[in-house]
Parts: sequence; C-alpha cells; structure tokens
Amino acid sequence: MQGQKIVGLYSPTDIEYSPTGETKDGVTRLTSVKHPRLHIYEPDQGKWNGHHIIVCPGGGYKILAIDKEGTEIAEWLTSLGYKAYVLEYTVPDNKSKAFEDLAHTIHKIRTLSDFGKDSKLGVIGFSAGGHLATTVSTKPDISLYEPTDGISEKPDFAVLIYPAYLDKGENQSLSPEVPLTEMTIPMFIFATADDPYAYSSVVLAEALQINKTSVEFHLLPEGGHGYGLRSGRAATTWPILCAEWLKIQNP
Repeated sequence: MQGQKIVGLYSPTDIEYSPTGETKDGVTRLTSVKHPRLHIYEPDQGKWNGHHIIVCPGGGYKILAIDKEGTEIAEWLTSLGYKAYVLEYTVPDNKSKAFEDLAHTIHKIRTLSDFGKDSKLGVIGFSAGGHLATTVSTKPDISLYEPTDGISEKPDFAVLIYPAYLDKGENQSLSPEVPLTEMTIPMFIFATADDPYAYSSVVLAEALQINKTSVEFHLLPEGGHGYGLRSGRAATTWPILCAEWLKIQNP
C-alpha cells in the first residue's frame, strides 16, 4: 500500500479543520465532523485494478469509528487492488448532510482523471454507514446537492456489513427511504443472528430478492455488532466471502 493522503471533500481548506475525537478501548471515534474529508489509500504501484471503493464507517450518526470501520478497511481494500476512500461524513445527528456528503464523494470520484470508462465505483458501509450507503445507493435519480451536471451520484455496487436502521417500514418492513427498482445495484450483505440490528439485513435481502436484484446475503449465528476486521469468526469470515464477491463484480 502506498501512503495515505487526506483531502477536503468540498474545499481544499477543509483539510485545515481537524475533527474532534477520542481513542478509547482501542477504537478511535470522531465525535464532531463539520468539514468532511477523504482519506485516500492507493494500492502498491502496479497492483491497482482500476476500480474505486468508498468506505463509510459506522457510529449511529453520532460518531465515526474511523479506524475500526474506516482506515483499517481501506488498507484491506488496497490489498485487493482497489483505490479506497474513507469518508469522514458529517456527525453528529445530521443524516441529510451525511447523505449529501456521500453523494458528493461519488460525484467527485467519477470526475477524477484516473476514473476511466471501464472503472467501477463501489461503496462499503458498516452499521449506520451501511444505512448511509444503502440510502444513497437507492435514492431516486435526483441530485442531493447543487450544482448537478448529469454525472451519476450512485455507486455501481454496495457492500453492507451489519447495516442498521433499514427495517423502519410498516411492521418492521424495509424502510420507505430505500426504494428498490429495476435499476437497483448489486449488493453484498453480511450480519449475524445475535446482532440487535440483524433484521435490517434480513428485510433488505428479502426485498432485494423479491425485486430480482443481484444480492449475496450471509447470516452467521454469532458475532454481534461492530467487529470490523478485528477478532472473532464473523470478522474473519466476511472479508473472505466479500473478496470473492468483489472478484465477480469486477473481473
């Protein structure tokens, strides 16, 4: 992996504003992000496969688990040949701005000089970051921010690891903010049955199957929530399955 660099999402001067955060129990949590930034990770020279993936950490839209569900994930993605971007999206308590942040990131990457005609852009989200990734991936074809120039603000594929808050529809059905159509992108979903948010994954996977959208869904019996790439069977299983799925999406 080549060195990481950090850039402002909306303005080059955003890099001057460090987010507020703390490290506790081995996890660095950003508690206030007012000027969103991107941490950019590139594979070693000659190893890049031409594709890009945005990483959306979780944290309940209150904080961002920026290392466990962000930078550590980006390092793993570069080992698979992807250029990775960890998004420091707006927190706390501003979902609509977070949606705008991700849409703007997608637009920004699609305009890069190294985004070629055969390049694909994916998104991987954890917990609330999974909700963010799903919502932006399925939004109607309207711009979430101005100006609009016709460049897509949707990713080409999505990876959702223990996503949350997707079962807010009637009788715990799929949330109405996640409309599925014939254009819905392929998705990989992973969760465990003992996760308090597991039903979000279940209802999304079921709805995608009914919609005839390409979906791969794995539900392990145990593992809990918030493990990232760290310890436990779930944390070591999902990356193996996901890497194989990514090969199929991006041959």
